[in-house]
Amino acid sequence: MTRADPTDQLAPATVSEHDGVRYLHLGTPWVQGAMRLKKPAAIELEYVQRMMVWMLLRPSAGVARGHAVQLGLGAAAITRFCHGVMKMKTTAVELNPTVIGACRAFFRLPDDGARLAVLQMDALAYVDRAELAGSADVLCVDLYDHEAASPALDSATFYRGCARLLADDGVMTVNLFGRDASFERSTRRIGAALGAERVLTLRPTREGNTIVVAWKGAALPGREELAARAQHVETRFGLPARKWLRMMRPWLDSRDSE
Repeated sequence: MTRADPTDQLAPATVSEHDGVRYLHLGTPWVQGAMRLKKPAAIELEYVQRMMVWMLLRPSAGVARGHAVQLGLGAAAITRFCHGVMKMKTTAVELNPTVIGACRAFFRLPDDGARLAVLQMDALAYVDRAELAGSADVLCVDLYDHEAASPALDSATFYRGCARLLADDGVMTVNLFGRDASFERSTRRIGAALGAERVLTLRPTREGNTIVVAWKGAALPGREELAARAQHVETRFGLPARKWLRMMRPWLDSRDSE
């Protein structure tokens, strides 16, 4: 998560369990993340699985290469998967120290090491660091406060910063959700930062999460190549990539971003 005003109070992380699944909250019933206790390496929530759709935008041989960055830690599902399953260099950025503490105590988040860094800082400050330009091969953006009403960072300036952070062939996924969110406005801003022709969307989950994927570099591969990559992701990593492929749609909007 992030906050606009540094004097704002951050909601404390809380934990609940039901039917073999442990959930992360920020002082409300809203679920901020989850982990199945018998399968801690797996990604439990469907929308978080869909955040991994970036895997289809990378060649199978190099899908696990490079640096994966997460803005917003949640219950550390993507961080654990990129670091522990895919063996990628991984950086997670999270403002709330109680979220980091809960992930370390209750959600199997490892200590920092040669391939893992968990930074307690504001996501906007991270993407604004000039020395990090081009450093992220994969960027997953999932930034919500305790009310989960709309993305905590959603400005044109923020998405331009995300674009700067990406490597020349980098891929970004963004979770759009909340009663006050505007899918069209947010997607238009992402398109303005990375090019509208390089933006895809997945249909919403039952809970209303819409995942947007955008990328730099080459045009979208053909359907046959995408199908081969999806098969590789399912076989090697156990994620429902063929389902993602069926629900991916191009997004094109020529209007100026707000």
